[in-house]
Amino acid sequence: MASRVETGASPEVVARAASEGRIAAALNRDDVRAYLATSDGEPVGFAVAATSPFSSLTDAPCVTIDQLYVAPKQRRHGVARQLLGAVTLYADSRGCEQIGTNVPAQHRDANRFFARLGFSSQVVRRITTVAALRRRLGADEPRHHSLEALLHRRRSLRAKSTASSRLAG
Repeated sequence: MASRVETGASPEVVARAASEGRIAAALNRDDVRAYLATSDGEPVGFAVAATSPFSSLTDAPCVTIDQLYVAPKQRRHGVARQLLGAVTLYADSRGCEQIGTNVPAQHRDANRFFARLGFSSQVVRRITTVAALRRRLGADEPRHHSLEALLHRRRSLRAKSTASSRLAG
């Protein structure tokens, strides 16, 4: 939950996700694993990973690290490496050859950390809301509607022409 707060979700949003059971539901799925790092019995970090196809066009499974968080005072002490070691064992057990993660572009330290471990940038994931995309696509709607109207008129005229030629013949 802490990493969600750091990447932009408010503490209220995170608390709501926990109270609504969404976190528990995710952890009950067969394809999701969570790992907790402790020091002297106190939690200091966690990782959440899930197995899914590498892409929708392949059957090759891939483990995606959804969350990786280490408490600020515990960073640079190997906690993240230990958590990633557990994720690696999970990937091996699921027959995955690749492990991926989504790191916000503005998080330079996290991007550098993953790059040092051999993670490379393969795609740029761009996200928008459905409403925003609908508005942007709306600029093309008048052309789309006018083309449909033209085609509808042509089909109607053709149908009328065919019907009148049958009656005449």
